[in-house]
Amino acid sequence: MKNFFSTKYSDAAFNVGMLVLRVFLGLVLIGHGYQKLIQFHGLKDKFMNFMHMGSTTSLVLIIFAEFFCSFLLIIGLLTRLAAIPVLIGMGVVFFVASDADLFQNGERGGVYMAAAFLLLMVGPGKISMDGILKK
Repeated sequence: MKNFFSTKYSDAAFNVGMLVLRVFLGLVLIGHGYQKLIQFHGLKDKFMNFMHMGSTTSLVLIIFAEFFCSFLLIIGLLTRLAAIPVLIGMGVVFFVASDADLFQNGERGGVYMAAAFLLLMVGPGKISMDGILKK
């Protein structure tokens, strides 16, 4: 019971934790990105026009973040670099699309944004392609 309240952790626990975070975040977001990808023609004219870049450009950027970068997160390749578009995309979802309403519509975007920020800060862990290629 004493270890249950300890703030110490092992390298193995950290690496498994980062693996679980990467894979679950990636799987959830890749589903969102895939739906946008297959519905591209129907969404391209009515998608949110963030920063006045055009709805099609905004849709392409969020598909890149949610689909392609999520795939990189799942396998742990270029993890910190892949976390940046995800963090920006989820920041737009949280702050702009959901008005930073953490307790109603924005909770999902906020959680995804926090997870992407964590991956950016600490990296993928050793159980990743980045960890394997670093050896």
